[in-house]
Amino acid sequence: MVDLSLGIGVGLVLGALLALVYVLVWKARYTRALRSDAVQRSHAVTVGKVTEQIVPFFPEFVWNPKDARFLGSPVDFVVFDGLADGQVRRVVFVEVKTASASLSPRERQVREAVQERRVAWVELRVGREREGRPEVPPDEGEAR
Repeated sequence: MVDLSLGIGVGLVLGALLALVYVLVWKARYTRALRSDAVQRSHAVTVGKVTEQIVPFFPEFVWNPKDARFLGSPVDFVVFDGLADGQVRRVVFVEVKTASASLSPRERQVREAVQERRVAWVELRVGREREGRPEVPPDEGEAR
């Protein structure tokens, strides 16, 4: 009876040790894979951010780089077309994407607002001369 109990105890200890070794090996492999994936994603994000900054100097960018202002989010650039020449012809919102990337939901919302001409100009004056809120044009159909 003692031999049987001892055998079962040794078997349980060996089983637990094997299970622990298996879990540690699995964890090391999984952690390595996760880190590799994180490094690749981080690299892709960094390359994308650097590319966004220098895009105005690429041949595909048809506007004068001096007219472009980098925002980054929710759109990459606002181009004041003609500003460097002293005559702004139009204001252009530019989102930079690689060949396979698609717009995010927020970028689509901005695109739709611009395409539907839901754009306003607000002159915000700060300081003590004027207190209160700026005059913001209401949305169509919105009560003031």
